Amino acid sequence: MRSVLIALVLPFAISACAAHPSAPVGVMDGMEANEAAAITAMLEAQDEAWNRGDIPAFMDGYWKSPDLRFASGGNIARGWDATLQRYETRYDTPAKMGTLVTSDYEIDILSPDAAIAHGRWMLEVEGDNPSGLYTLVLRKIDGDWVIVSDTTTSAD
Repeated sequence: MRSVLIALVLPFAISACAAHPSAPVGVMDGMEANEAAAITAMLEAQDEAWNRGDIPAFMDGYWKSPDLRFASGGNIARGWDATLQRYETRYDTPAKMGTLVTSDYEIDILSPDAAIAHGRWMLEVEGDNPSGLYTLVLRKIDGDWVIVSDTTTSAD
């Protein structure tokens, strides 16, 4: 019985190891580097849209789904529409929007269609510079990387 169990399990264990080769932390293969670059480009496009005052274009980086999750300030908005409404209500003037600066991107490609991105954000607003950290869960859907969950914290 033991040899039958080993014969059944061993091929799966070997194929699992072969499918997920380990690499040193921080080392990306070509595919991962390309995907990280695509995610970085999407995040930079969000910054550009924000700095133009275009919240709907900023929202292009988010999954347009009722299952989108956005957590900030102890509150959770569920869905793309609720997240858009939150942004448009909180940042209803160009002065409140200020200039968004993001930095310190750390992108971990988990699989061909899943990734996590960490980074810093800061708003340059007259008389104030709120800032903090974010953690994004991304999925590649229909060929595009989109944020499916955003947890943003404030340093204040």
